[in-house]
Amino acid sequence: MEKFTLHNGITIPALGYGTFKTEENVTAKVVKESIETGYRHIDAAAIYGNEKAVGQGIKNSGINREELFVTGKLWNEHRGYENTLKAFQQTLNDLQLEYLDLYLIHWPANEKQFANWKELNNETWRALEKLYADGKVKSIGVSNFLPHHLDSLFEFATVKPMVNQIEIHPGYQQQDLVKYSQSLGMVVEAWGSLGQSRLLDNPTLKTIGEKHGKSAAQVSLRWLLQRKILPLAKSITQSRIQENFEVSDFILSEEDMVAIKAIPQQGFSGLNPDEVDF
Repeated sequence: MEKFTLHNGITIPALGYGTFKTEENVTAKVVKESIETGYRHIDAAAIYGNEKAVGQGIKNSGINREELFVTGKLWNEHRGYENTLKAFQQTLNDLQLEYLDLYLIHWPANEKQFANWKELNNETWRALEKLYADGKVKSIGVSNFLPHHLDSLFEFATVKPMVNQIEIHPGYQQQDLVKYSQSLGMVVEAWGSLGQSRLLDNPTLKTIGEKHGKSAAQVSLRWLLQRKILPLAKSITQSRIQENFEVSDFILSEEDMVAIKAIPQQGFSGLNPDEVDF
């Protein structure tokens, strides 16, 4: 599998298996199946409500812990220094792990909700720096941070974020935010990489896929990889888990990339980090 290298030298598998909205009663099964398929990067989060099952799936796979890259995320109600430390420990306990490979602030505190949003983000980040210094997590980053959130954090941080995980897919390309995040030395990860499944019937993606003998989903994931973006793919169907994994054996042409760039906005979640109130 292809890998990206974070700015601290840690390598991260360039395709992740996502666990968003996976029902807890099937999560252990599909996490185990994803690992058996070949995924070595598992993306989890406290708010998904299935961390215990994710941990069980990892345990059931029988794989050596060192072979996996596991991500956790801090939920919004646990922002702040002490709250973050406690929430991280709960995540470790639920996942039945001794350490995480990556821990992210799931959403930035925003001005709509908090007059002191900058300070709140900084205090939360200070806790992540503590976890990183203590060796409890091998890399740290953010999710859904826009340029002004990043600028504020970079003014304060002594350890620079290594990842920004944001919504990206052919129907919501976020080119300026991707470019800006990468210019700050962060690896960009894509959640919602298939546009909440609303891109699977997109005619442009299907036509390109037919040329390569691939599905629209595989074209979307390959498009992200060729933009040096790390896609997170999620499915609970074994055939789709396998299909999403098979994206390293073809290359999109420049003509393909231009056609995908022209796809109009569609499949956007509607979640603006400056406007969310959760």
